[in-house]
Amino acid sequence: MSATLGTVLHELEPTWKILIVERLSAVGHESSNAWNNAGTGHSALCELNYTPERPDGSIAIDSAVTVNEQFQISRQFWSWLVSEKIIPDPSSFIHQSPHMSFVWGEANVAYLRKRFEALREHPLFRGMEYSEDPLEIARWAPLLIDGRKKGEPLAATRFVSGSDVDFGALTKSLVDRLVADGVSITLDYRVNRLKKMTDGGWRLNLRAEIGSTPVDVEASFVFVGAGGMSLNLLQKSGIKEIRGYGGFPVSGVWLRCDNPDVVALHKAKVYGKASVGAPPMSVPHLDTRVVEGDTSLLFGPYAGFTPKFLKNGSVTDLFASLRLHNIGPMLAVGLGNFSLLRYLVSEVFASRGKRLEALWDFYPSADPDDWYELTAGQRVQVIKPDSKKVGVLQFGTEVVTSADGSISGLLGASPGASTAAAIMIDVLERCFPERLAGWSKKLRAMVPSYGTKLSDDADRAYRSTSHTGSVLKL
Repeated sequence: MSATLGTVLHELEPTWKILIVERLSAVGHESSNAWNNAGTGHSALCELNYTPERPDGSIAIDSAVTVNEQFQISRQFWSWLVSEKIIPDPSSFIHQSPHMSFVWGEANVAYLRKRFEALREHPLFRGMEYSEDPLEIARWAPLLIDGRKKGEPLAATRFVSGSDVDFGALTKSLVDRLVADGVSITLDYRVNRLKKMTDGGWRLNLRAEIGSTPVDVEASFVFVGAGGMSLNLLQKSGIKEIRGYGGFPVSGVWLRCDNPDVVALHKAKVYGKASVGAPPMSVPHLDTRVVEGDTSLLFGPYAGFTPKFLKNGSVTDLFASLRLHNIGPMLAVGLGNFSLLRYLVSEVFASRGKRLEALWDFYPSADPDDWYELTAGQRVQVIKPDSKKVGVLQFGTEVVTSADGSISGLLGASPGASTAAAIMIDVLERCFPERLAGWSKKLRAMVPSYGTKLSDDADRAYRSTSHTGSVLKL
């Protein structure tokens, strides 16, 4: 998120001084790190949680369309980066990986069939394939069928030009280019305090991770892109817009396979249906991952709980975020989400055998010796104040901005990095409204659909996805 915003701002205003502050010794090692997230390039092609079934049996596609539209903005922005040689080789961070949904059981097959029918003619989903034929599904993804009982109701959808994205590599490439262009970066420093100055700007007190050397920095605008810790930093700023917000941390574990004989048989990202009460980032999926040129398979994630807000965080993070104004919303969410709590407790105490059972549901002939555990990235679900329910659990991303636009921060988990370009344009619109007219031409160069919706024009959507697919080699 921060690397994307920094890149866009630097292109719009090359004379502005920009400073990136990173607590770790390198960028992109927390939530953006390739092994800390699924790298799916979330576009709602395969994620079933974006298309819930309504009480009347119809399928709601609004969320799926919104997420796909946002992802198209990322694809356009990344294509511009490649065309402008800012990132010369798209294969340094993105690879083609078909996106599939896979279900079993009559009720789930009926759901997936209706989902396909609801999406197949939409401009952003054209090209999606559907099958209930085990032989065809086996051609798409052999591991799903190998060892499965004959006669079991099965269904799958496939979108061939899906993607696998290494957001850690993308982050590093963007920051390296910014630093080469004169942008400053301070590594191994944490933001200790934020204080509003009388002139409307901000004074930030930084502390070195080693030695605690203090440094004061003044800025007219601050973006807080600190993953789960954005909540705590926005609270330190004292802006009233963060009042009532809380965070619920969810950890995770993957099963990873590096056996080349197994990896060679699976070239897709395959999502299933979530367990009852599971948060969206815990939807089970069997993924191809390409990291630094090596290909592996990931299955999971299995959700868990820790009070840390970052993988490299502290067990005090959750408790440090508690305020009088957010205890009510957090309690309301806890009382209203027993299914989530029950699910997390069961996941925390799940044995390796239990985790393998979930893998065997997807890949019946999986050999346990091929799979080992890997800790996933930390996610913090937004707890948002609500006038009717006191507090609600927000599944998604949330931008919180001060009234004067001098500080903005991102909260939430999925779809996260996949929609970074769209979310950062939203930040620009909130924080620099008076400059948008002068920036619009450059923004349209970066994102040709800026200010419009591709989903409103089938021909334009086709031209855009074809162009970005070609540039990004999808």
